[in-house]
Amino acid sequence: MAEESLNDGGAGRGEGDRVDGAALAEVVRFTSDLIRVDTTNRGGGDCRERPAAEYVAERLADAGIEPTLLEREPGRTNVVARVPGADPGAAALLVHGHLDVVPAEPADWSVHPFSGEVRDGVVWGRGAIDMKNMDAMVLATVRAWARAGVRPPRDIVLAFTADEEDSAAAGAGFLVEEHAHLFEGCTEGISESGAFTFHAGGGLRIYPVGAGERGTGWLRLTARGTAGHGSKVNSDNAVSNLAAAIARIADHQWPVRLTPTVRAALGELAALHGIEARLDAADFDVDELLGKLGPAAALVAPTVRNSANPTMLDAGYKINVIPGTAVGHVDGRMVPGGEEEFRATLDRLTGPDVTWEFQHEEIPLQAPVDSPAFAAMRAAIEKFDPTAHAVPYCMSGGTDAKQFSRLGVVGYGFSPLKLPAGFDYQALFHGVDERVPVEALHFGVRVLDDFMMRAGRQSRTTAP
Repeated sequence: MAEESLNDGGAGRGEGDRVDGAALAEVVRFTSDLIRVDTTNRGGGDCRERPAAEYVAERLADAGIEPTLLEREPGRTNVVARVPGADPGAAALLVHGHLDVVPAEPADWSVHPFSGEVRDGVVWGRGAIDMKNMDAMVLATVRAWARAGVRPPRDIVLAFTADEEDSAAAGAGFLVEEHAHLFEGCTEGISESGAFTFHAGGGLRIYPVGAGERGTGWLRLTARGTAGHGSKVNSDNAVSNLAAAIARIADHQWPVRLTPTVRAALGELAALHGIEARLDAADFDVDELLGKLGPAAALVAPTVRNSANPTMLDAGYKINVIPGTAVGHVDGRMVPGGEEEFRATLDRLTGPDVTWEFQHEEIPLQAPVDSPAFAAMRAAIEKFDPTAHAVPYCMSGGTDAKQFSRLGVVGYGFSPLKLPAGFDYQALFHGVDERVPVEALHFGVRVLDDFMMRAGRQSRTTAP
């Protein structure tokens, strides 16, 4: 079949010719197959992504796309490939997804979490949402291009990574540090946690597209005191000192810090609900506005402030012994621009008797919502769901986009799924009975295909 460029919109081919029946069947099969490959990441290096990476590499090679497998440690495998575009002078697009998943306890599930069972039009299993579904959608899309004999307008760099569910040290961090040349020319990237249907009531369907991430600050708190007998008075009790600091952190009310992405989200959500929102007014009360947004408030509420949640405590070894050391852990998150405030606040809240340090720290991110890429995402979603409203939002957590940002890649959360009412997408992230509807996968392939072609036609700048 003669190769055909889609730089001019396809020269007569439409997305129906690219996303064929084979692509729709493959995305379901690939999702199911990848779920059956247990890539549980228990942290501390306890994971083996290689079987899933080999599966991905085989599907790419079958389509004539040359994969490169890369490991920092044996078994912790990443796959990178480049799909050449029609215009070598255009900036490249990075499309990345991780291959590892969080643990799942089979006894808690309706089906075995690594069965990949397809039942009643739904694919079940760990990774169905986070994020083997996206991996499968990407594979199905680029294989459809190969069958149709078309090329995207610009280079598409694919990265299937290890270790995203822990530190990314064996995954995106390793790729950025040691194989940056593979991402040459990439100026924008897309990955997980955006462009899913959020039912906001009254028939309103919102598709939040990630245009920012809070930073990560996982903290270790240490209190040291005087060890002694539990029956004696002890005013230098490490457990008491730690408990007091933990209570202060838990009770702290963080001030509002509205970033440009969050402001854009609030403005668009307010307009969709027919609410006048004077975000620049001196008396603007974000909590009052959130109270008027109904279910849609959940998209914004976690990202209007920094946060710090105590999560783990470790002290002592016998009930009648006062230990000399007590340790606590706190999950901290920082809005873009809120890092210094976060550090200063933790210094104050921990006080003189407790020290703290970052056990893991990652930067916050922000992406422009007035860019051609964002416009292309919005257009692709609304093309295949004409009643949809695509809006920007900031993710409360983080993704591999943090790592790739160090190469100058502006990251967006764009893993499109059209979901039925009552399907709680966000609750299924790391949750029990994780699953994805077959029709949502079909929608995702169509939207990804349209976006990557549309965004390529709009991006005419030469990569730096």
